[in-house]
Amino acid sequence: MIRQKSCYRLATSISGLLAAALCSVSLLARAEEPSERVASAAKVFKELAADKENGLPINVLNKSVCVIILPNVKKAGFVVGGQYGRGVMNCRSGEKFDGPWGAPIMMRSSGGSFGLQIGAESTDFVVLVMNADGARSVMKGNGKLGTDASIAAGPVGKTAEASTTATMQAQMLSYSRAKGVFGGVSLSGTSLAPDDGDNQKLYGKKVSAEEIFTGKVPAPPSASELTAELEQTSPKILAGK
Repeated sequence: MIRQKSCYRLATSISGLLAAALCSVSLLARAEEPSERVASAAKVFKELAADKENGLPINVLNKSVCVIILPNVKKAGFVVGGQYGRGVMNCRSGEKFDGPWGAPIMMRSSGGSFGLQIGAESTDFVVLVMNADGARSVMKGNGKLGTDASIAAGPVGKTAEASTTATMQAQMLSYSRAKGVFGGVSLSGTSLAPDDGDNQKLYGKKVSAEEIFTGKVPAPPSASELTAELEQTSPKILAGK
C-alpha cells in the first residue's frame, strides 16, 4: 500500500513537471509577436545564406518551393522531448510554385524530438520544402513529418553537391543550427501546421494559409526584409529539379 502511494506521488510529480515544462515552452514560443518572429526568421536566413562554406546550400535552396524557418526554439524543449515552436513559411507564388516569393505564413510545430543540442540556449531550424505536394500538405495542416510528408536530414557543404537520390527525393529537407554549428537534422515525427492565431495577428484579420499563398491579402511591412533576402538569394527556382 505504501509502495503504491509512493508510485502515485512520483507519477503525479512527473506529470506536473512535464506539464510545467510544456507550458514554459509554449510561453517562450508566444513571447514574440508574429512580426518580431518574421524579423527573427529574416535574420536567421540571411546569416545562413551568407555562409558559403557551412551555411544553407544555395543549390538545394534553388530547387525548393518553400522555406520554413523556426527561429530560437528554446532549450526548455529539450527536457520534454515533445517540443513546441513557432516560425514562418514562405513559398514561391503561382499554381506551380515557380513565381516570386510570396507573403509569410505563420507556422507552429509540435511533437517529435527536435534534438536540441545540450548546452545550447536556443536552436534555429530550417526546413526546405522540395515539391508542391509537400507544400500543400503543410498548408492544410497535415504536415506530420515522416508520415504525411517524407523528410530527410538536409545535405550541407560538399555533400549537398553529391547528395544521394533518396535524400533529394524527400518532400522536405531539414536543418538545425545551435551554438554556431549548422547541419542536417531529422525532424521525423514533428507536426507542422499554419498558426491561425498568429496569422490573424499578423494580417489584422482571420485569414487562411491558402489565402495568404494566393495573394488575397497584402504582405505586412514586417515581411519586406525576409522577402527581399529570399529574392536576392534564390530569385528563380531551378528548372528540371
